[in-house]
Amino acid sequence: MIVLKIGNASELVASKVGRFIERLTPDALDEAKVEEEVIKKLVENLRAEGIKGSVASVKGIDLAKEGITVKNDLHIRRFEEI
Repeated sequence: MIVLKIGNASELVASKVGRFIERLTPDALDEAKVEEEVIKKLVENLRAEGIKGSVASVKGIDLAKEGITVKNDLHIRRFEEI
């Protein structure tokens, strides 16, 4: 299993749409949009390589050097079969 944590979603959104508009959007929306695009591209590339599996965007998990923390409000934002 591979876990990917995107830590700069707001900066990525700001670079695409501008700092002013980024400030108007909630961080959760920025994170969800960036995750959506990453999953889309990741699935395309993995399929092209013939890899089978699944990819999910999950809210309620925090990844750190010490380990993974699972929160009470855990749910899957998006699930994609490869």
